[in-house]
Amino acid sequence: MEKIGIALGAGGARGLAHILMLETLDELGLKPSYVSGASVGAIAGVLYCSGMTGKELRETFSELTVSERNGLKNIFNFKWLDFIAPQFERTGLLKTENFIEFLFKLITARTFDELDIPLFVVTSNFWTREEVVFKSGDLVSAIQASISLPGIFAPVLIDGKILIDGGAVNPVPFDILPNDCDLTIAVDVIGHRTAGQDLMPSLTEAVFNTFQIMEKSITRQKLRVVCPDIYIEPYISDVRVLEFHKAEHVFRQAQPAKDRLKRELEKRLNRKDRQKMQEK
Repeated sequence: MEKIGIALGAGGARGLAHILMLETLDELGLKPSYVSGASVGAIAGVLYCSGMTGKELRETFSELTVSERNGLKNIFNFKWLDFIAPQFERTGLLKTENFIEFLFKLITARTFDELDIPLFVVTSNFWTREEVVFKSGDLVSAIQASISLPGIFAPVLIDGKILIDGGAVNPVPFDILPNDCDLTIAVDVIGHRTAGQDLMPSLTEAVFNTFQIMEKSITRQKLRVVCPDIYIEPYISDVRVLEFHKAEHVFRQAQPAKDRLKRELEKRLNRKDRQKMQEK
């Protein structure tokens, strides 16, 4: 069996698309040997690496999401806000402790060593502007640091380092997967934005979209140096960072990318089967 490594990128609510890609692996009976994740990719990664299936992930996230069919599209009707409490401190507008607590009630692992699949979590050192990758030790603090979007969520202090969202340095961390991977898959969920009726962005739109422009620039530069074997970029448009209430919208938009990944993997599996037949 080939060693498969999959990188799950940053992208806020657009990261719900990761679930469909993980479902594809399950449907084909493939288990990755390694998973890397940044920001929302680290969330999907830790749940999957601790034993949850893609289907279970979809069910869990869907239960937390108000259905679009109910007409409750406003973010203030979104159940996830029960887990993200406002705070009036200079370090961030929201705190994630309630969500982190909920997340780790879904799984038993508290350290990297307890995971079924090795996981690499990307964070950013705020002061040195360097990438910090966690692959051992405490899971909870590593995940909390990786999702700490600057200005929105408070940074996390680990071993004397102030750490923030992993997307700031490595939005699609396929390059940190171990070299012994026979097949590398990268999932880019940075997404796309289109101009509204008012071409001038609001303050929050300007801040979030500028961060995503930088993420896209980093990813383009990386791809000029090294490419994964399979690069999947679901076309997800007009879903903002915290718009998790658009889960059904994300799933619909990500379906073609899921189909493409399945075709790519099936093609590779068929080629391997033919090679084995020829060797016999």
